[in-house]
Amino acid sequence: MGLARNRRRDRSVDFWPGFVDALSTLLMAIMFLLTVFVLAQFLLSREITGRDEVLNRLNSQIAELTELLALEKGSNQDMEDQLANLQSSLASAESDRSRLQQLLSQGSGSSDAANARVGDLTNQLSQEKQVSTRAMSQIELLNQQIAALRAQIAAVEQALQASESKDQASQTQIADLGRRLNVALAQRVQELNRYRSDFFGRLREILSDRENIRIVGDRFVFQSEVLFPVGGNELDDAGHVEMDKLAAALLDLAKEIPAEINWVLRVDGHTDNSPLSGNGRYRDNWELSSARATSVVKYLISKGVPANRLVAAGFGEFQPIAPGDTPDARNQNRRIELKLTER
Repeated sequence: MGLARNRRRDRSVDFWPGFVDALSTLLMAIMFLLTVFVLAQFLLSREITGRDEVLNRLNSQIAELTELLALEKGSNQDMEDQLANLQSSLASAESDRSRLQQLLSQGSGSSDAANARVGDLTNQLSQEKQVSTRAMSQIELLNQQIAALRAQIAAVEQALQASESKDQASQTQIADLGRRLNVALAQRVQELNRYRSDFFGRLREILSDRENIRIVGDRFVFQSEVLFPVGGNELDDAGHVEMDKLAAALLDLAKEIPAEINWVLRVDGHTDNSPLSGNGRYRDNWELSSARATSVVKYLISKGVPANRLVAAGFGEFQPIAPGDTPDARNQNRRIELKLTER
């Protein structure tokens, strides 16, 4: 038996250092990826927020410019209508002037009334020409303003399209980072599951090979009779022996697990569905299961296991692993489960 233990110890020394180095390197890479992702997401969120504000301002400017353009178009139309009226009046005045001049040329010695009428028409024509000239100038100015407004609207629309393109690129980058993070996290979970399996394999080697100590899924299960007397929560002599082995394995494991893994060993207490006697120390199975889990945790702490790496929980009879009320089912349901997990 001594030679067998030495061989197993030699195999552990040859196997674990390389595995832990590889796992440490992987976890450092994962932490680096997580840090890069968090920083990138923070910076991209700030950039997207700023771009949303710019987009809102640009949309507001477009609305204002569109409204101003509509007003300018209305003013331009009014000026064009006024110009058309002036041109019509000018044409009428030109016709009257021509007609009067014809009458003067036909008559011998033009009368004062006709001359006065011609002078009035000439003055009116001159004034209307001035008004027409000013109207043409205003229309030209309005056309220039409308062209400038259209140029501004085109520039704003171009900036808006550029901002939307950048926003779409940022969203694509965030999605890519999310996919890469999911891949890294999946790899980390896979490594932790393998680490847990190796840990339980080591426990299986150092703990007694008995039917009432077994591995179920990701948990190491002790039947309560291995550790406690019937109805009690204080570890008996056999329980001390098994917990000493477990404490030694945990202390060795704590030296090998990298510091960046925030691991804990969860100790879960379970009972069967048999009601407790009213004269007992505990009122129900909740209290008994919690007390047993706490006793295991306190004993491991007394053997040097760090308290911050242990968690105690009681589940009473409400999470059975064997259905039914047979003696065998109740025996399986009275248990202490150990689960290596992350905080």
